[in-house]
Amino acid sequence: MLGVTALLATLAMPVGAARAAVTDAFYDRVFMLAAHQKCDLFEPQLIAALDAAALQARGAALRAGTQAADLTAAAGRAQSKAARTRCDDHDLNRVRARVQAGFAGWSRAARMSFPGDRSAWRGDRYESQGVGWRLVQDSATGGSPVRFGLAGTGPTATTPIAVVSFLGRPRPYAARLVMRDREQAPRVWLTGGGLPPESVRSVFFAAAAQAAEPTLLGEGVRQGETWTFSAEAADAIAQLDPRESFVIEFLFRDDSVAEARFEAGDFAAGRAFLAMGAI
Repeated sequence: MLGVTALLATLAMPVGAARAAVTDAFYDRVFMLAAHQKCDLFEPQLIAALDAAALQARGAALRAGTQAADLTAAAGRAQSKAARTRCDDHDLNRVRARVQAGFAGWSRAARMSFPGDRSAWRGDRYESQGVGWRLVQDSATGGSPVRFGLAGTGPTATTPIAVVSFLGRPRPYAARLVMRDREQAPRVWLTGGGLPPESVRSVFFAAAAQAAEPTLLGEGVRQGETWTFSAEAADAIAQLDPRESFVIEFLFRDDSVAEARFEAGDFAAGRAFLAMGAI
């Protein structure tokens, strides 16, 4: 276990560092979040930044090979350490100052990429007059580009949507988002491309479809459709293991299905990044 004076030594280490380093970074960030909950150390924006950083460190540790049970144990140790640390502890206050200095620049970041094994989520905290992507990942079905993420005029009021631009075929009549059902299959599913059998999947159907705003289309794409999903669907993605996949299926009247696969990755960390608010 790290002592208080050694906390946050790995805050600046990049995702993809050695397993021990990213596990230590996760421990550090959980400790500071627990210490804040006890002692009210930081302003809300910095807490949102710490929350995003903790989730990002967890994802990095899992991708580096750390077992989820080991991370749960590390979080327990960090929270226990925070519970035993006095709010007026000298070393804690020194670390608090280091956190405030270390995250000052991080919290001012307007854009951030959250890389995964194969794909990345791209976060954007700007506000705009029109609807734009605030958190997005790119995929495709066949030769047709598909984007999924959170869209809105700013980072704190967003809607989960998929934007697809089908080339040379009829438009689908429905779209659904498919992933592991955490109640029926509580253990992480990493085989078969990260998606479990149909019997233990959750399905969320899109509520509506409309022509896509040009600001939501990829470079060089002139038309597309926006399919809107529920906030519940976004919450379910955020609770997946970062190594898992989810799929958007587009249903056609000839009974064919077009599938676009996405990586859960650091979606939860990206949402926490947006929670810091507009810049």
